[in-house]
Amino acid sequence: QVQLVESGGGLVQPGGSLRLSCEASGFPFDHYTLGWFRQAPGKEREGVSCIGASDGSTYYADSVKGRFTISRDNAKNTVYLQMNSLKPEDTAVYYCNAKVLASPTLNYWGKGTLVTVSS
Repeated sequence: QVQLVESGGGLVQPGGSLRLSCEASGFPFDHYTLGWFRQAPGKEREGVSCIGASDGSTYYADSVKGRFTISRDNAKNTVYLQMNSLKPEDTAVYYCNAKVLASPTLNYWGKGTLVTVSS
């Protein structure tokens, strides 16, 4: 069955770094656009970054541009989010997403990993 399993979250001080990983199984990974979303307490889920299936093109929310880097390793069925210069406002549960843009049903989510940025 389809699985997306995030890891790498934790507690980090402001200015620190974390790398999130999301390992996927159960679907043709290299055909899917992959993304990271986050949801802070009391707020709606928002898109953070995504990476395309075919050309590896990337998108970043303005709030993380220049600090976060998304990458994918199709051989390992894994997508990464390198997060540098973390700020308290980056605190959230981070979710991995895989989808085929042309399909409303081929859209999968992980269960999330908590990132807390605090001194």
